[in-house]
Amino acid sequence: MGAENGTWRWLAGLLRQAGGWDRRLKQACMIACDVVLLAGCAWAAFSVRLGPAFGPTTEQVLFVALAPLVAVPVFVRVGLYRSVIRYLGEQALWAVCKGMVAAAVLWAALAFMTEATGHEGVPRSVPVLYGMFGLVLVTGVRFAARWLLWLPLRRRFPEGQVLIYGAGGAGRQLAGSLRAGRGRFPAGFLDDDPSLAGTDVDGLRVYAPGDLSELVDRFDIQEVIVCLPSSSAARRREVVQWLERFPVRVRMLPALSDIASGRHLVSLVREVDIGDLLGRDPVRPDPELLAGSVRGKVVLVTGAGGSIGSELCRQIITLAPATLVMVDASEAALYEIDRRIRPAGGERVHACLGKVEDATLLARLFRQHRIQTVYHAAAHKHVPLVELNPLEGVANNILGTRELVEAALAHEVESFVLISTDKAVRPTNVMGASKRWAELIVLDAARRAGRRGRYSAVRFGNVLGSSGSVIPLFREQIASGGPVTVTHPQVNRYFMSVHEAVELVIQAATLAQGGEIFLLEMGEPVKIADLAERMIRLAGLEVRDEAHPEGDIAIEFTGLRPGEKLFEELWVAEDSVVGTPHSKVMKVMAPSADPAMLGSALARLCRLIENGGETAVAKCVLDGAYGRWSEAVGSEPHGAIAGECGPTVVAACVDGPDVSSISPTAISNG
Repeated sequence: MGAENGTWRWLAGLLRQAGGWDRRLKQACMIACDVVLLAGCAWAAFSVRLGPAFGPTTEQVLFVALAPLVAVPVFVRVGLYRSVIRYLGEQALWAVCKGMVAAAVLWAALAFMTEATGHEGVPRSVPVLYGMFGLVLVTGVRFAARWLLWLPLRRRFPEGQVLIYGAGGAGRQLAGSLRAGRGRFPAGFLDDDPSLAGTDVDGLRVYAPGDLSELVDRFDIQEVIVCLPSSSAARRREVVQWLERFPVRVRMLPALSDIASGRHLVSLVREVDIGDLLGRDPVRPDPELLAGSVRGKVVLVTGAGGSIGSELCRQIITLAPATLVMVDASEAALYEIDRRIRPAGGERVHACLGKVEDATLLARLFRQHRIQTVYHAAAHKHVPLVELNPLEGVANNILGTRELVEAALAHEVESFVLISTDKAVRPTNVMGASKRWAELIVLDAARRAGRRGRYSAVRFGNVLGSSGSVIPLFREQIASGGPVTVTHPQVNRYFMSVHEAVELVIQAATLAQGGEIFLLEMGEPVKIADLAERMIRLAGLEVRDEAHPEGDIAIEFTGLRPGEKLFEELWVAEDSVVGTPHSKVMKVMAPSADPAMLGSALARLCRLIENGGETAVAKCVLDGAYGRWSEAVGSEPHGAIAGECGPTVVAACVDGPDVSSISPTAISNG
């Protein structure tokens, strides 16, 4: 057994050494091997037909010698010597069949034409036996050599073979990194350039994308890495969507802007996410707009540990603020963002644990740090949870915003930006309605501040990877074998990467004059059911449904949750939407609520929260969001509940030098 294993290792080593030879030398070796094999097949055919005592005549020896001389030109014609042994597939088997049959027929024809038939010549059964022996040996030797060549690679690369989509510079560097590692082995390239198809690049064959289905079967491809870093996002999306049709896992090399070095590209390969499927090229940010409200300023970020707040902190610290003050109610989240950005910010970073509803804390922070710019990202934003806990959601989203606005007004901050949501438009849930109230509070602050500060809000839809996002949920469900749960077949949402959203929010703060609601251009809405199907396919799996009962993972529709809508909007038809100097930022020109009615409604809302009336709180918030202020205020006269909600909210009830000319029910429905 040991001797046999040693022989196999010796053969495998010899073949690996031959793999480094010049292509013409390798072809010459293959031809020489075929000559020996075919001559042996002809001799064996005679021996089987004429028996063990076969003693060849001169004519028979001549025809044994002629067998490979006839077959080799035929093999050249059918392209058998163009195949690379390591990447031999089913098409090579077909080529051997065609070539061997043609060679046997020509050899037999030559024998009969020279009248070398008969017992002493070439019996009629000999060409048939020759063709059978040649087919088995020529094919068997090639596939045995392929197996020997791949044997050490299978041991070294346990994750199998992958294809790289893109034979450019980055693709070649990635292939080199993969071959130097011990995970995946590159089986070849896919490239759209027809001039590259069939050629070898750095020792790997380049295939046309149309060959992928055959390649998956031939090489047992489990994964395709899209390596088109210099292509547009739209082009990368097209490639990813096309690859969804095949039973392979799809991964992607980041864009050139994300690659700092050409070395070790394999470590930069990442999963395809929905951002790749959106296909929207982010607009390059305007450096002046980015720095306008941040550079050299004392900046406060609330909700600093959340998905939006933490990205705000990461980007702000790179824009050279004088001081960055981070506030969050979650100790773990605040610790994490502080740990991540303190190396870059040093003593300029201050982490403060606390809630935005704490007026005493806010007053101390504004007085101690002399805050100039505020980004208010603190909010309870998970729709079903806020629906189940309306008192806490309203206290944080509405009264917390009011406390923060009052502190900002008292200390005359230069810029205040509220992070709002598309769920504030025609809300059907407490979360969306509470964010609409937060918008109205900020718009009222803009009126009160006048030229002493710029107060605005920024609305956008879902950000990828935020808390409560469906993306990580779907990934977890796919990894556990499903099912993937979707609330409704028709539900859709707007999506934007958190990096792009925050970048636009910072720029909108510089564009603000005061009293605006900015809208971020979110592209086309994405149907969540389609998103679930794409993520299943990108994982190399099939959707299981009635048409495909043998699929891997099913999609289960659970029904809309309380307060959820099928569609989200960024504005309503009655709003006046105008552009801004930034192509991705628009603004809504809409009236605010009557300040007296808003103050009275806030005071009543505070009393309802203290009394624990969840149903009454929810109704009050929804009434106010739709401008039904008489219902929101109830039967209480203006200022009747002074003293019940603390000095800040009481001040809100009586503040304001005059009553707006807008009627008490005039409010933007957006």
